[in-house]
Amino acid sequence: MLSRDHTALVLIDIQGKLASLMHEREALYRQLQILVQGAQILRLPILWLEQYPKGLGPTIPEVADLLSNQEPLAKTCFSACGLSAFQTQLRQSGRRQILLAGIESHICVYQTARDLLDSGYQVEVVADAVSSRTVENKELGLQKMASAGAQITAVEMCLFELLQQAGTAEFKQIAALVK
Repeated sequence: MLSRDHTALVLIDIQGKLASLMHEREALYRQLQILVQGAQILRLPILWLEQYPKGLGPTIPEVADLLSNQEPLAKTCFSACGLSAFQTQLRQSGRRQILLAGIESHICVYQTARDLLDSGYQVEVVADAVSSRTVENKELGLQKMASAGAQITAVEMCLFELLQQAGTAEFKQIAALVK
């Protein structure tokens, strides 16, 4: 089970030029917004990465506007774990359960998941908040991550798992998000 005290959200490469090519991109954008807002309500650390922003552009405004109080980490390696600043931020968070979201499922999300798993983290990939240019590549990425030991979850599933109970102010806020 995910625990608020042990979980961090990692957002991978949700950038303009690339994001606009994703399979079912509008649904992806909406789920990412819900996930980010839910993580903020639950006060989870959010680690935000961009792949070669000079070439691929900035994070889509639908997500970046929600993160206006922080800066993304720029990378050129496919796995976020190849970036020492990411490893430092993750270590400083003290979190060992990682929710992964972003693009592309079969490249940067997959390689990050593998490296995190190899480093002893519990990884849960948010299936409706990841994508690739083709549905086949998205599914292949999810299959390989699951085979490597990652759990597969969904936005609503992980947010309600982190909530653990109804009747709180946080529950009401998250329930309003997912309506």
